[in-house]
Amino acid sequence: MNNKKLRTLFASIMATVIVATGCGQAKDGGSNGGNANSNAEPAAQTIENLPAAIAEKDEIKLMVIRKIGGDDHTAQFLAGAKQEGEALGFKVDTFSANGDTAKFHDAIAQATDGGYDGVVISHGDDPATVEDVQKLTDKGIPVVAFDSVGELTGIEGVTLTSQDDEALAQYALDQLVKEKGDQAKIVYLWVDGFPPMVRRNKVYQDTLAKYPGIKEVERFGVASENTSVETQNAVAAMLTKHPKGEIDAIFATWDAFAIGAARALIEAGRTEIKIYGIDVSNADLQVMQEENSPWASTAAVDPKMIGAVNVRLLAKKIAGEETPSTYNLEAALIDQETLKKSSEPVNMVSLADIVPGWGTTDAFEEDWMKALKEANGK
Repeated sequence: MNNKKLRTLFASIMATVIVATGCGQAKDGGSNGGNANSNAEPAAQTIENLPAAIAEKDEIKLMVIRKIGGDDHTAQFLAGAKQEGEALGFKVDTFSANGDTAKFHDAIAQATDGGYDGVVISHGDDPATVEDVQKLTDKGIPVVAFDSVGELTGIEGVTLTSQDDEALAQYALDQLVKEKGDQAKIVYLWVDGFPPMVRRNKVYQDTLAKYPGIKEVERFGVASENTSVETQNAVAAMLTKHPKGEIDAIFATWDAFAIGAARALIEAGRTEIKIYGIDVSNADLQVMQEENSPWASTAAVDPKMIGAVNVRLLAKKIAGEETPSTYNLEAALIDQETLKKSSEPVNMVSLADIVPGWGTTDAFEEDWMKALKEANGK
């Protein structure tokens, strides 16, 4: 009996297996992995209750594919997924299509035949995504999909994750009404077609129905590699049509919209108009903390945490453990008054010091995952 079968047998009978820490520890998404010191002997670590399906693999390879890109939120999402996977000793490749539909689907097709053990998909927004995921699962490749079409829940074994989009939109809009009143004149920055945007729009429409005195002055939205720049130009053009007093606030359903709008307001000297946004990044926090910043608040989930949780779910699927068909990550509101409580500039890490629970969750983090991280020095 070879060593691999022996390890599998021990895992299933004794729920304890001896694994080498050098197994599958690719430190770069595009590399073949391996130890930095090839002469060092791998140190054996005892991993309690390591699932047999994980123990029997010499290397576990994951692919994380995101349709949208060109923004800090995407970069942090991918970084969180990669960091979590590598902490578990997996090899993790990442790809952003930067809004290019053809490149997005091509990447999934390559992953289908690329020898991957699991795939995370982000922002799949069309029927072709359902077909792609079906092909992956038909080959026995587990899939976790973030902010993607709801039809994916019809494919057995797929988990569809999302930020709690309804809560995100409600937090932002409630803050807008609280600060600007129920007669506010607003600009709506939104783009149709993406599942999270559809959910956020439903809350927006409900809010307009609840407060009929709110007036939508203008709306704009485009998802591209240059979303923030295009938004900045569009908002700058709007401002020339609407003098002071005609716009009270901007509801931005994506931080790429908000940061472009903030630049336009600052350059035009129109910071009396306040922005209520969704999503957050280091760049966003920097703008929010500038003197006289128009960006009043943003509702968000830590994007690095989103990436990490999606990888944990994928690891559980590879391990043969039960996972839910859907999962929502809890949202939080970040406003200027909260940021001002800090004596130092706040970033994505230090945000946890003023927003309880920010950036941390033990969701789907099993004991065997903690043990693998410890064995890998993470």
